[in-house]
Amino acid sequence: MTVNILEVKNLKKYFPIVGGVFSKKIGDVKAVDDISFSIKKGETYGLVGESGCGKSTTGRTILNLTRPTAGSVKFEDEVIFDIENKFNIEKTKMNSLRRDMQIIFQDPYACLDPRMNIGSIVSEGLKKHKIAKGKKAMNMAKELLELCGLRGTYINKYPHEFSGGQRQRIGIARSLALKPKFIVCDEPIAALDVSIQAQVLTLMQELKEQFGLTYLFISHDLSVIKYFCDRMAVMYLGSFVEVAESEKIFSNPVHPYTKALLSAVPKSDPTAKKDRIILEGDVPSPANPPKGCKFHTRCSYVMNICKKVSPETREVETGHFVNCHLVDR
Repeated sequence: MTVNILEVKNLKKYFPIVGGVFSKKIGDVKAVDDISFSIKKGETYGLVGESGCGKSTTGRTILNLTRPTAGSVKFEDEVIFDIENKFNIEKTKMNSLRRDMQIIFQDPYACLDPRMNIGSIVSEGLKKHKIAKGKKAMNMAKELLELCGLRGTYINKYPHEFSGGQRQRIGIARSLALKPKFIVCDEPIAALDVSIQAQVLTLMQELKEQFGLTYLFISHDLSVIKYFCDRMAVMYLGSFVEVAESEKIFSNPVHPYTKALLSAVPKSDPTAKKDRIILEGDVPSPANPPKGCKFHTRCSYVMNICKKVSPETREVETGHFVNCHLVDR
């Protein structure tokens, strides 16, 4: 039986909106709105959706980089936070736990300090957690760079001397320095050239197998999710609309939003007939989401109940969960 390395329950992250002369709170941006899921040890869990749906905020909140509004997160046997029971992990314990929980950022240009050389960047965590320092830390940084397809001699160079793909490899090396068990991959290939994307994905897959890593892989690219992830969740306006094994969602999508996303994936054969589903209107504001089903303002199958009642999560087949009133019909 495979155990869960991460359990997320009823997670919410609201950002306050302030206005007026006295900067009073007048509302909330509901970036993440009541999501629950678990990730098994050794799997790659995909999180997909349009820009602004709350994917990156979910990843950062799980790692406690962004303070949650509600919900709980448990990593292995350690509860990181449980807002309902007014529990937050102590700062010293959280710092220790960060050795096991790391992140690869989306922008390889912004995530590296331009004032630090590569050796200092990769070895910073080693020094912070008192694992190694001085020459030993630099030797470990060299090994990590070589593991990620770069030369160890690059430790004395600076970020501006590298291409985007090389910078992302440096970011991956940094995330591996503390030998983590779980890594949040926040769109790690989105800013890279297409020719480089496959190389970085192959590297990440090899590292996963070599070190027994578990990934939360955030992306808006369904083709990448299909190739790279074991299970996936489709996110819309801060909530999950469909969760299942990747193969099940690609072979049998149920939610209208998932179907629309899949219809937009380019075909390898340009002559193949394709039924493109065009969503009407814009994504509603997360500061004022629609009542009932959040997707009803763009859904071609909308019913009266969709405008009034939020759908419950239904299991349409083993391990395949959908939030839609259509499954009740």
